[in-house]
Amino acid sequence: MARVALVVHPDRSQAASAADAAEQWLTSRGHEVVRVLGTGDSKTSELPGLADFDLAVSLGGDGTMLRTVSLASAKGVPVLGVNLGQLGYLTEVEPTALEPALARFLAGEYTIEERMTLEVSLQCGNEEPLVVTALNEAVVEKTVPGHTVRVELCVAGRPFVTYAADGVLVSTPTGSTAYNLSARGPLLSPQLRVLVVTPVSPHMLFDRPLVLEPTEWIRLEVLEPRPAVVVVDGETVCELRPGDVVCCREGPVPARFVSFGERDFHAILRAKFGLADR
Repeated sequence: MARVALVVHPDRSQAASAADAAEQWLTSRGHEVVRVLGTGDSKTSELPGLADFDLAVSLGGDGTMLRTVSLASAKGVPVLGVNLGQLGYLTEVEPTALEPALARFLAGEYTIEERMTLEVSLQCGNEEPLVVTALNEAVVEKTVPGHTVRVELCVAGRPFVTYAADGVLVSTPTGSTAYNLSARGPLLSPQLRVLVVTPVSPHMLFDRPLVLEPTEWIRLEVLEPRPAVVVVDGETVCELRPGDVVCCREGPVPARFVSFGERDFHAILRAKFGLADR
């Protein structure tokens, strides 16, 4: 008997319908199913006994997938993504293929694709230090419209540059197709193990992204005169005052994605961006 967690987008009827069908299919074959809403506070939410689950199924878009990974990755639980969103960079199957995919997983006909994660350590004012895990990115960004925020970047403990920008983001290779893409950062193969630092709308001559090896951990300190906010995988974590610090390094545990064949990253990019040969 397998234990399967279904992480369901709360506002999409198609996700609920797909979860109903998957739950019926699994329970009729003697498997245990737990349903979880794919939203909430990633700092505190956790599935009880998650280490005992054999599979977590994400039913939504890439946002739900990020939520599922945040619940599952620390315990090493593999994640199967079902695309019910618009982009679907991270998802593996379409809703109509869910039951065959579950059958293949239960039969052992799958592989595991590991992706680098980001460990984000936060010191927000006088609060207790907080550590969260990201699959895509952590962003320190402005809170005052029409003004930049000043952020000092240190690489592996050594000062590098002070940015005046709308924000500074630190991305994984998987996250290179997320906010990093919008900020004109580089697109990276998701199998790489690197850290990407990309300034967001910098008001300075040095505006190039940095690609660093995983041991070159990142320290971001908010400087006077304005506050900032830190956002991890699309969720606001806390407000940062001048002097507050965010540190980013390679996560100790990778995300584990269920795959049923080699994912062609470049073909996915071509399809998502509508690229065609001239």
